[in-house]
Amino acid sequence: MNNQSPAPPASDAITPLQQMVASCSGAILTSLFVTPLDVVKIRLQAQKNPFPKGKCFVYCNGLMDHICVCENGNSKAWYKAPGHFSSTLDAFVKIVRHEGIRSLWSGLPPTLVMAVPATVIYFTCYDQLCAALRVRMGDHAQEAPLIAGATARVGSATMISPLELIRTKLQSQKQSYRELTQCIRSAVEAEGWLSLWRGLGPTLLRDVPFSAMYWYNYERGKNWLRDLSTATEPTLTITFISGAVSGSIASIVTLPFDVVKTRRQVELGELQAKNLPGQASSTFCVMCRIVAEDGFRGLFAGLLPRLIKVAPACAIMISTYEFGKAFFRKQNKERILASLQTTNP
Repeated sequence: MNNQSPAPPASDAITPLQQMVASCSGAILTSLFVTPLDVVKIRLQAQKNPFPKGKCFVYCNGLMDHICVCENGNSKAWYKAPGHFSSTLDAFVKIVRHEGIRSLWSGLPPTLVMAVPATVIYFTCYDQLCAALRVRMGDHAQEAPLIAGATARVGSATMISPLELIRTKLQSQKQSYRELTQCIRSAVEAEGWLSLWRGLGPTLLRDVPFSAMYWYNYERGKNWLRDLSTATEPTLTITFISGAVSGSIASIVTLPFDVVKTRRQVELGELQAKNLPGQASSTFCVMCRIVAEDGFRGLFAGLLPRLIKVAPACAIMISTYEFGKAFFRKQNKERILASLQTTNP
C-alpha cells in the first residue's frame, strides 16, 4: 500500500481559511454531541459526592478539558440542580423531562470561547505542517502525520494555556478585568512569565503523544480502508471509522498520563480558587501517589468512560472536518472550471 499522498493539484487545493471553517464546523458539532455525556456524568458525581465551595471538577466538551470551580454561595448552579438519578439513562430522561433539553448543554458556551479557536488552530496547523513535511521527507513521508500532529498540539496547547488559567481565576474569584490584570501582573513579577503556563507540562505529556499516535494511525487507517473499498477518495464512513479507532488506540495508551493530568489539574485549580500559596505536586509525585494508593491499576482508572467519550468525539470531529474539506475542494474545482470555460469559450 502506498502511504505517500501526492500533493493535490492546484484546482483541488483548499485555502487555510477554508480549513479553518471546516474545523470550526467540526468543533461545534462535536461539542453538541459529546457535551451531554459529560454533563450527565458530572450530575451523577455531584449527586454521589456534593461539590463543596471552591471544589474543582473537570468539564469536557469533546474538544478539550476545562477546570470548573464550584462558585461560592451559588446554589442555583447547573451542577447543583436537585435530582435523584439511578443510572446514566435515568439521568438523561429526568434532566430532559424536568429541566428541558437545553440543560444537557449546561456550561457549554463559556468553554467554547477557547475550545473552538484551539481546535481550529490545531487542525489547520496540522494540515499545513503535514503537507509541507510530506514534500520534504521523501521516502519517509508516511511519518509526517506523527511529527505534524505532535507539533500542532504543542503550539495550540501553549497558546491556550494562559487563557485557561485566566478563565479559572475569573470564575473562581469573581474579579473585574482590572483586578484580574493586577493579579496576573503580580504573579508574573513574583514568579516570572512561566507562571502563566503553570500546568502545561502534564497537558503536553498527555496530548502530544496522543496527537502523534492519533494522526499517524488515522492516516494509515484511512488509506488502508480506502484501498480496501477501492474508493477513489475516503468516504464519510471511512473517516468516521478511522477516527474512532485511532482515537481509541491513542486514548488507551495515554490513559495513565490522563489520570495524572486530571488529578494535578484539579489540585492546581483548587489552589488558585482558594487563593492559597504554594505549588501543586509535580507530575512524578502525583503518579507515585496514585500508585501508592491504588497500585498500578490506578493509572488506568476510568478506561471505559474515557473511551466512550474520546472515540465518538474523534470520529465526529475528523469526519466532519474531512467532509468540509471535500466540500470546499469541490467548490474550488467547479469555480476554476467555470472561469476556464469563460476565458476559453
